[in-house]
Order: sequence, then structure tokens, then C-alpha cells
Amino acid sequence: MAIIRWYDRPETVRPVEMLERLQREMNRIFSDFSGRRLASLQGAVFPPVNLSEDGENLYVRTELPGMKPEDLEISVEGDTLTIRGEKKLAEGGENVSYHRRERESGRFRRIMTLPTKVDPENVSAAFKNGVLKIVLPKAPEVRPKQITVKSE
Repeated sequence: MAIIRWYDRPETVRPVEMLERLQREMNRIFSDFSGRRLASLQGAVFPPVNLSEDGENLYVRTELPGMKPEDLEISVEGDTLTIRGEKKLAEGGENVSYHRRERESGRFRRIMTLPTKVDPENVSAAFKNGVLKIVLPKAPEVRPKQITVKSE
């Protein structure tokens, strides 16, 4: 239920005070939408990923508890990585009445633009204990090259 402020005699309030009240109210409204509350209104991104790199590869790690490797599809096209899947929940049966059902299920798709070109022919993925690890080798043209200095 929304709380509506009622001022006894608005005609006695000076314009500066009205502007200050408006500013306080706007600050309160925007502060309500910061942090976790904003994330809950927009919906969480699934699956959350960690993307890191070294000189040779990019690494993507994501947790997908309860899923099986056959429920996942991974593709690389240009500088875009796509992870698709379907998270299934075991049904409790016909006569089950839920008091709380917070675990999400359904299809998902996560698309990420990679920070550098990769070699799509050598991408590998491993899934163990609910953790997906994808290794994306950098394209040869973007890998660091070691140059030897010759003496003359």
C-alpha cells in the first residue's frame, strides 16, 4: 500500500519548501530503485558468468546446478558466444501443493560479446558438478607474439 503524504495547509508553504520536498521525494524514489531492489525488478540474468583471459585464451565459467550437458547448446559466431539451455525441475506429482516455489525453470539464452577474436574451431567446453567451463583460444592474429632480438 502506498503512503500518501498530506499537508494541512499547502497554501502556507513557501515555493522553496515545496521544491525541497519534491527533491527529497525524488531522492527517496530513486534510492528505492538502487541496488538489489532494482535487480529484482528487472529480473536476474541467467546464467551468471565469469569471463577472464590470459595471453592465449578466454575462459568462461558459469554455474548451472541440476542441469545435464545434453541440456546445453554452446555456439560461437564471430565475436559472440551464445549459451542456450533448458532448466528442468522434477515435478512433485499430481497431488502436490506447493507452499513456496522459488527455483526457476524453463529455457534460457545468454549472449555475450567477446572482447577479442577467437578461433572457433578449437573452442572446448567441459561440464562437471554443475559448473560449465568454456575455453576459447584467441585467434592467432590477436595473440601476443614474442620477438627475439638479434645482435648484429
